[in-house]
Amino acid sequence: MAKTIIAEGKTSTEAIEKGLKELKVSKDKVEIKILENEEKRSFFSILAPRVVKVELTLKEDANNKKGKTDYKEDKETYQKEKSVVALSQEELAKVKENLTIFLEEFSKIMPSIQYEIHSDEEYVYVTLNGEEAGKLIGYRGETLNAMQTILSAIANKNVEGKARIILDIENYREKRQKALEELADKLARTVIRTGKQITLEPMSAYERKIIHNRMQGSQRVRTYSIGEEPYRKVVITKK
Repeated sequence: MAKTIIAEGKTSTEAIEKGLKELKVSKDKVEIKILENEEKRSFFSILAPRVVKVELTLKEDANNKKGKTDYKEDKETYQKEKSVVALSQEELAKVKENLTIFLEEFSKIMPSIQYEIHSDEEYVYVTLNGEEAGKLIGYRGETLNAMQTILSAIANKNVEGKARIILDIENYREKRQKALEELADKLARTVIRTGKQITLEPMSAYERKIIHNRMQGSQRVRTYSIGEEPYRKVVITKK
């Protein structure tokens, strides 16, 4: 039987987002029914708090695919997302030009920030440093990742190939990798001691790969991933 939940919010959009987060799936994996329309309010309810209810039913195919996947499958997902830079020298020059034009304008808004652009065979790297740069990181890199998405769209404008952009601010990614590796080690010890598996919070494919790599050589624990993007999580369990 398909799983169904009721979610509430001030708007239908907010209610749907809450429901998707609870189910840990993307919008295309559910059927949505508005139970209480935000526009239909009586005179007597006008002073009451606005509450919109929606019904979300998990589609059958999503329900079947929602189970765990091992590290190999998760690694394949990461490889698909990685999008190697397969550009000619002219296209690569255009990517860097697009980034430079945008970052020059951006630096006028935040003059204390300096930027650098360089590339290798796989990625085009953008690094930001300066007094106000830290404001662009956000909670656990959320703002940084959003800005990276924007930079990727800007960089690939009028370019036939696809450049994969990696944005780093104040060396955040290296610090985050170290923190995740330390967390993985700590949780692995807990799993070994208690015998109980531990599920981490949702992470990007990039961060899940860090956890998987850290645990790959362990003789006592293994990792796999569960859920749908963008709510996929790593599970650490005993072998």
